[in-house]
Amino acid sequence: MEKMIACCGLICTECNAFLATLNNDAELRKKTAKEWSKMHKAALKPDDIFCDGCLTTTGRIFRYCKVCPIRKCCREKNISNCAYCSDYPCEKITEFFGFVPAAKKVLDEVRQNK
Repeated sequence: MEKMIACCGLICTECNAFLATLNNDAELRKKTAKEWSKMHKAALKPDDIFCDGCLTTTGRIFRYCKVCPIRKCCREKNISNCAYCSDYPCEKITEFFGFVPAAKKVLDEVRQNK
């Protein structure tokens, strides 16, 4: 499977929501809902764990991704992720890197190789 990199630098194809959706894996969906509920202090159910990846235009995406300002910005600029943005790194993505430093490494690598 080809690696799908989300707008923010997360790797969709390594995400449990994506994998549970791809493989129609009810147990992984249940496990992910439980873990993410605790991690994000939110009440998630297994039915919330459906995602075809950040880059999909017609598929299902995780509910936060529907309102994600980083995803919205990339879509408005018609770019697949922040590494392709002339404003990289902007305030939005820099703030996100504070929570997910690995995403910066991914986007920096994409930017170097583009």
